[in-house]
Amino acid sequence: MMPTSAITPENRLVTGLRMERDRFVALAFCWAEVLIELDEQATVTFAAGALPTLAGLNVDDAVGKPIRELVVAEDHVLLDRLLDLAARQGRIENVSIRIRDGNGSSQRLTLAGYRLLELQSHYFLALRRPDRRASVLASQQLTKDKETDLYDSDSLKTVIANEIAAGQSQGQLLTLLAAEGYEALRERLGRSGEQEMLANLGALLKATSTGGDAAGRIGPDRFGVLHDPALDPAVLEKQVSDLMREADPAAIGAAIHAATVDLDQSGLAEQDLAKALVFMMNRFRRMEGAGFTLKSLAAGIADMARDVVSAVSTFRRAIVDGDFDVVFQPIVDLRSGIIHHYEALVRFADAGDGTSPYERIVFAEETGLIAEFDLAMARRVMQWLSETPINSGIRVAVNISGISVESPAYLSELDHLLSRNVWAKGRLLFEITESARMERLDPANTFIQHLRSNGHKVCLDDFGAGAANFQYLARLEVDIVKLDGQALRDARRAHKGLAFFKALVALCRELDVATIAEMVEDEAMLRFVRQCGVHYVQGNLFGMPHRDVGVFRDRISRHVSR
Repeated sequence: MMPTSAITPENRLVTGLRMERDRFVALAFCWAEVLIELDEQATVTFAAGALPTLAGLNVDDAVGKPIRELVVAEDHVLLDRLLDLAARQGRIENVSIRIRDGNGSSQRLTLAGYRLLELQSHYFLALRRPDRRASVLASQQLTKDKETDLYDSDSLKTVIANEIAAGQSQGQLLTLLAAEGYEALRERLGRSGEQEMLANLGALLKATSTGGDAAGRIGPDRFGVLHDPALDPAVLEKQVSDLMREADPAAIGAAIHAATVDLDQSGLAEQDLAKALVFMMNRFRRMEGAGFTLKSLAAGIADMARDVVSAVSTFRRAIVDGDFDVVFQPIVDLRSGIIHHYEALVRFADAGDGTSPYERIVFAEETGLIAEFDLAMARRVMQWLSETPINSGIRVAVNISGISVESPAYLSELDHLLSRNVWAKGRLLFEITESARMERLDPANTFIQHLRSNGHKVCLDDFGAGAANFQYLARLEVDIVKLDGQALRDARRAHKGLAFFKALVALCRELDVATIAEMVEDEAMLRFVRQCGVHYVQGNLFGMPHRDVGVFRDRISRHVSR
């Protein structure tokens, strides 16, 4: 027994807290499966619960080990950030972290905890298996940015949409961050320095996010974090700024601009709010000069949501009612002058807002409506083809957005449409647009081969000079590539442009892939693409898009000899 003279107010406090620990442990197990106490050096001083089951380690063996030995190496930076967060703010709120399971693998657990200065500044952690929310996310095949271990842009949208759909978004905030001057910072850091900085940044953003795994990299220099209102966005902005400045050998860092959106938008349906947020995040990803417009973008989310809801309703009504027209433009064989096929293009009724068909298609892509439209367009063209004589030889290409290619619902519906119209084999072609949006090329190629095996040729649109295009050519087996019109224009003005495109066309020919030159508007461009050796041409030189395919033949004969 401690002598009365040795009892101090500090000892009395510690003793009282120790006496209550058993009770707290019992209560904690209502939530947790494992309880761990760490000293200031992050070494385990106490452990209880299902540690043998979850980590393959007896509780007695865990005591004396650094907590890092229980966590997979890839999450060490995250762990350090979490402990630092607890040291500064006192608490860790339900963060996802991977624990070694003793069998050479790992298990993702949810971590919560706090730090008590009154108990020698020790950390008290609780771990349990993920709840249903985490299981739902795990089932959706979300993808992460390799440099930061944050969700990529599309996956972050899915996470946010899930939170909204589950009714868990009320009171939550979405903070968008843009790093102005990031390119200069990259150059100063060098590759290894940038990788280290991005790993630390990813750990910081995850540690501050809802569930410890609700943050994403929206662009190279842009990030989004879904978080609790208890986190002051200004504090997060400063933490990111400090992190980049400390990593920079010149101690400059980058100028961080932040804006926060309240997900509790009264008067808006959950589905409409989700679409507005997707639209806003897409704008944020492409926005130039983010520091000047980011705050106004976030401040206007309610108005933007209502505008988007109205536009979505109008666009969807046009799809359902078939309130759009189809026009055609010929693709001409340069050697024979014969029309190889037509491209089907859309024309919408004038809404009085001056938007072009291209702008409306971009809107459909940004709000998740493009797959519905692509399917409606395929049905319309199929109907038109069914009304033309089989012996007419007319073939038509319909566009498929790269976004639709990654939509299981679209692929299923299209397959059903084609299986009911087997007569369209050889007459209906598909042209994949916005291929840069395809992130999973292997499944995309599987879909392309399914179309080809069923008698439908496939064309890859917007093929240019970028390195990514050669990756597509190597991994996507297609019948035709359409050379980007702007790239051809630039090449015609460039000293080595002709040589480059001649080599590109020759490569395609070796791969048994035909080539189309688009945007051929005058005789000079026609001569250039002839020199390049392309197979087919398309452009206003042979006629503007028209509902009647019979209007083109005379115009073609003036420019291409048979």
